[in-house]
Amino acid sequence: MADRIVDGNRLLEEYDWRTAPEGLATRRQLRAQGLRPAGQTPIVLRCRKCRNYPERVCTRPTFLYRIDLAKPVRPMTLAMERGLDRAMEARQRCPKCCRRYHHDIPLRRFGSCQECHDGTPADPSTYLAPPPSRGHGLAA
Repeated sequence: MADRIVDGNRLLEEYDWRTAPEGLATRRQLRAQGLRPAGQTPIVLRCRKCRNYPERVCTRPTFLYRIDLAKPVRPMTLAMERGLDRAMEARQRCPKCCRRYHHDIPLRRFGSCQECHDGTPADPSTYLAPPPSRGHGLAA
């Protein structure tokens, strides 16, 4: 049987590497099956390194969830999709030239895209053209 460990104020089941029973899956495995954990208490699987040291507290545990208690993933609404697109745009749009790249740009390191930072020309197939300017933005 599994040991018990305390996480905050709840007891979690704990298994050693390759000793967990069938019917458990990680979050990624659940997601691949179109499922989500749905608030169930996780079961802890200790890493391979901790298998040889039973008295050691595992620093890299894997959380497993019961497949029979998992629920289907909620479908993404238009508002959720719009919010995700805005968040990705903030990571991909250069604040200087307003181009939206197909990859994240290093804003923390450079503050702009590579071309604006040091003049290295960007391949035109890696970005979208900046949106047209709206003029001065005043009503009159």
